[in-house]
Amino acid sequence: MKYPLLLLLLGLISCGPDKEKADLLLYNARIYTVDDAFSTASSLAVRDGKFVAVGDWEELSARFEADSLVDAGGRTLVPGLIDAHCHFFGLGAKTFQVDLTGTGSFEEVLQRVTRFYETHKPDFIFGTGWDQNDWEQKDFPNKEELDRLFPQLAVVLERIDGHAMLVNQKALDLAGIRPDTPVEGGEIGKENGRLTGILIDKPMEHIWAVMPPPTPENTVKALKAAEKTCLDYGLTTVNDAGLGLADIALVDSLQKAGELRIRMYAMVSNTPENLDHFLEQGPLKTDRLNVRSFKVYADGALGSRGAALKAPYTDLPGHFGAMVTPVSAIESTAARIANSGFQMNTHAIGDSANAVVLRAYRKVLGNKPDRRWKIEHAQVVSPEDIPLFGEDIIPSIQPTHATSDMYWAEDRLGKDRVQHAYSYQSLLEQVGAVALGTDFPVEGVSPFHTFYAAVARKDLQGYPEGGFRAGEALNREDALRGMTRWAAWSNFEEGEKGSIEVGKLADFVILSDDILRVPERAIPGITAEAVYIAGEKVR
Repeated sequence: MKYPLLLLLLGLISCGPDKEKADLLLYNARIYTVDDAFSTASSLAVRDGKFVAVGDWEELSARFEADSLVDAGGRTLVPGLIDAHCHFFGLGAKTFQVDLTGTGSFEEVLQRVTRFYETHKPDFIFGTGWDQNDWEQKDFPNKEELDRLFPQLAVVLERIDGHAMLVNQKALDLAGIRPDTPVEGGEIGKENGRLTGILIDKPMEHIWAVMPPPTPENTVKALKAAEKTCLDYGLTTVNDAGLGLADIALVDSLQKAGELRIRMYAMVSNTPENLDHFLEQGPLKTDRLNVRSFKVYADGALGSRGAALKAPYTDLPGHFGAMVTPVSAIESTAARIANSGFQMNTHAIGDSANAVVLRAYRKVLGNKPDRRWKIEHAQVVSPEDIPLFGEDIIPSIQPTHATSDMYWAEDRLGKDRVQHAYSYQSLLEQVGAVALGTDFPVEGVSPFHTFYAAVARKDLQGYPEGGFRAGEALNREDALRGMTRWAAWSNFEEGEKGSIEVGKLADFVILSDDILRVPERAIPGITAEAVYIAGEKVR
C-alpha cells in the first residue's frame, strides 16, 4: 500500500474514538534505533517530548492520531547526536576572538591579529587556533613581532590545543611573569635568559587571571551562537569539559527560560571552590542539564610537547612533558570524589599520565559499583595499561585527533611508541564501549567528521590511502553507538537518551544520507537536515 493512500485513509478515520493522541507522527524513514539489537523501523510517535511508539507505519497509523505528520521522504533518522567531549563555552567565545585556525605561517597569524585590531579596536586582544605543526617553520614563535606591533596593548594567542600560548611583553607585565618566575606543571619559554612569550600549561594561569572577562551580554550571545552551530550539525547533547559555578548557573537559567534548547552534560572544573560546593550540594539534574562530574587535568597536549611520557620525546631528547596536576593531588582528589556521587573525568594524553590516572582510579574505586569514571582523550596508552580500563573506567576519545595528529605524532613518539597511540578499537575491545567526541573548538564541530575519522582513519582529503593505523578503526555501527548510546551511558543517561525507544526523550536527527551505507568518501559531506529535541523541531 502506498503512503499517499495511507494518509488519505488516516485522514478519513482520524477522529476514530479508539485512537491515542500523539503530538507528532513521523513516517517513511529508515530509522536506526541504536537499541540493544540495533533494530530498524520506519515510523515513530511522540507525545509530551518522549517516544511513545516506534515501528512500522501501518501499526502506528492505526493506533495514533496527531496534529503534526512528518514525511521523512525515505531519509535516514538516528538518535540525537551527543558530543562526549567538547568546549561549548569555548566555541561560543570564538565569536569575539581572533580566529587563527588554519594559518599557514606565523606571518599569517600576525596579519589576522592586525586586521582584527584595525576592525574592532579592542582593549585586549585574544586569539586562538594557531598550530606551528602546520607551518614550514615548526618551532614555537616568539613575541618580538607582537611587541613591535602592539607595545602598549596586551596580546594573548592561544595554541589550538589550549595547552600553550604566545603572549607579548605587555601581557607578561600585566601577569607579573618574569624570567625568574617559579614554574610548576609546565614551562615558561626562555632563550638566553630572556622570555620568548611562550607559556605551556600551568604558567598560563597567570595570564587567565588578568584577562578581562566578557560582558554578560556577550556571553549570552556567544552561547546562542555556539548552540546554533551545534544544532546545525545534529548535536542535541554536548558534554562541556570544564565549567565553573557561574557558567553552570547561566546555562541553567537560559535553559529554563527557553533561550537555550540544547542539552548539556557539565564537567565541573577542578578548583577547590568548585569541589567544596558540589561535593556538599551533590549532583544537579534537570531535564536539560546534568552536573555530576569533575574535570581534572593530568598533563598537557602532545602537539605542544606537554603530554607526560614514560620515555623522552623522540624529537626533543631529555624532555618528558609534565604532569599539570601532581600525582599526589590526583590520588587525593580521586579519593575524595570516590566518596561522592560524582564521576572523575581526567584529561590524560601521554602514556605516563594515563598510567598515573588509571592506577589512581583503580586504587580508590575498588569494589564500588557502577562508577563509570572517564579518561578524557586516552591518546597514548601502553599495552600493559590497557587492561586497567573497564566498565568503571571508560575511554572518552576524539577520533579527529588521530587524523589531525598523524602528520607529526611519529616525530614526537617514534615508530614503536606511536603504535600505542589512538588505539580506539583496542580500547573498545577492552571496555565494550567508547564515548566519542570532538574536543571542539580544538577540532571542528562536525560529528560526521568524527564518524569518518573513526571508521576511515583518514583526513578529509582521503590521506593516507589505507588509513592511519587502520587496525584501530571502528566499524560504522560502533561509531554510531559511540556518538549516541554509549555516550549517553557514559553520562549515566542511558535511561533517557542515546537510542530511539519507547519512554526515552524524543531527540533525533534526519540525515541527508544513510550514514551506515554511503560510500566511505561521502561520509564527511552528510548533513543534518532536521533536528528535534523533545519532539520539537529546533532546526
